[in-house]
Amino acid sequence: MQKFILASASPRRRELLSKAGFSFEIQTSDAEENENPHGNPQEMVLENALAKARAVAEKNPDALVLGADTTVALGNHVLNKPADLCEARKMLHALGGNAHTVFTGVALVCAGTGFCETRIVACRVKFKPLSDEVISRYFEICNPLDKAGAYGIQEGGELIVESYEEPLSNIIGLPVELIAPRLRELLAAGGNVFF
Repeated sequence: MQKFILASASPRRRELLSKAGFSFEIQTSDAEENENPHGNPQEMVLENALAKARAVAEKNPDALVLGADTTVALGNHVLNKPADLCEARKMLHALGGNAHTVFTGVALVCAGTGFCETRIVACRVKFKPLSDEVISRYFEICNPLDKAGAYGIQEGGELIVESYEEPLSNIIGLPVELIAPRLRELLAAGGNVFF
């Protein structure tokens, strides 16, 4: 079986991959991320996922490396990780009562074979109307500062989320149900990946 590396420090991605039965190493990427709030969210998550995967793959040419990036888009505005609680509160007020899209870019790279495959997954999420009181209660449950859009659906989501499209894992940060079959296929092929 080929060596498999997750190029992410995200505990949520680590947990999703582990629950899906994958064995992997973790190496965080030093790639600089594009966080332009006025950019195209699909291009941004794909660019960031590729940058993360390539940076780690260059140091591990025989490994299959998974890079991922997730963001929230409210209309034409990208909501990345908030800088502080004040910005997080503003984000949740903007999302309250509205639908937004969560985009995750996924990149699989093997530098030794030149293999590179990417995918973007989008899910719509509708929030309940949010008062200051509800947002304060939510912040007691969830740390919004390390999450795009200032929320994690898996932590107190029932307080703020009215409805969402599957897969839930994509909103958490990695659409593992959609990428698992391809990952298993590539890992079973070992080093014989020359696409």
